[in-house]
Amino acid sequence: MKQIRIFLLSLFFINNISYADINKEFEIWKINFKKIAIENNISEKTFNKVMENTKFLSDVIKYDRYQPEFYEDTKTYISKRTSSKKVSLGKNFYEKNSKLINAVENEFDIEKELLLALMGIETNFGTYVGKMDILSSLATLSFDKRRSEFFTNELLILLRLIENKQIDYKTLYGSWAGAFGFFQFMPSTMKNYAIDHDGNGYIDLKNNNDAYASASNYLNQIGWRGDKPCFYRIDLSDDIPSKYLNISAKKIHDKKKLKYFRKYINNNDQIDSKYNTLKVAIITPDKDIIPDAETLNPAYVVFDNYEIILKWNRSLRFALAVCTLKDKFKNEL
Repeated sequence: MKQIRIFLLSLFFINNISYADINKEFEIWKINFKKIAIENNISEKTFNKVMENTKFLSDVIKYDRYQPEFYEDTKTYISKRTSSKKVSLGKNFYEKNSKLINAVENEFDIEKELLLALMGIETNFGTYVGKMDILSSLATLSFDKRRSEFFTNELLILLRLIENKQIDYKTLYGSWAGAFGFFQFMPSTMKNYAIDHDGNGYIDLKNNNDAYASASNYLNQIGWRGDKPCFYRIDLSDDIPSKYLNISAKKIHDKKKLKYFRKYINNNDQIDSKYNTLKVAIITPDKDIIPDAETLNPAYVVFDNYEIILKWNRSLRFALAVCTLKDKFKNEL
């Protein structure tokens, strides 16, 4: 997008600003950002209406610097998000919405258990969608230098959706990071995959109909395969070369066919041989996060479906939790 990089480079010079000055600097940022928005085909009328009351939110910066997936060990992270209470809530939600959920499953070929798992972990089945002013959150994160380019693009996309009357800006309350609705879509995901499934003229991701169809469409389009596994917990042998161990979700590397890795896996009997020709990777999610964590424990062999969930949320633990909860629902529904 025009001039975004030049605009963002200027932000790097905003250092050591006192709290008293931050609001003034933010208002200056808004004036400059307005020029960028107009150059990217956002009307002045829309910008003024939508951005006039946006504020710098100091809490957003705090949340950005401290996220639980960066500090909790894998066992704790997964157990919190896949509890028996979570399963019970999901069963109740399914019973109340089974007609819609089954219809969407058939239409998009995405298992209801996966959709329930994602909705359960993201928003506790729609009961907590976040209360932050998304426009202010995105503006704050665009103003902040840590990930300015990403959030500036997301904010411009959201303004375009509002300009096109696809989204009602008055409903935009959600997560501190700018995610919205029952499945916590970022603006770029809304733009590319959200659907007006009930045909009422606009996309409402706090409505089960649009939300479920949009999440299913997203998963279908990015390649989820219901006939393939997500991961297996494995017991690694000590002689596995360290180059095969993935400790970051940024890019999964050194993938091989499962049959190649079997010589390093002690519990081979727990992994079906029919997956031998599938390419997999090995992750050790605690090693780079938890002080004094074991190098080889916990460890998982992960398949393409696992990487599909990473596209949804690039966190090793998030993807493990989603697939774990999905399997628990499969045993209950």
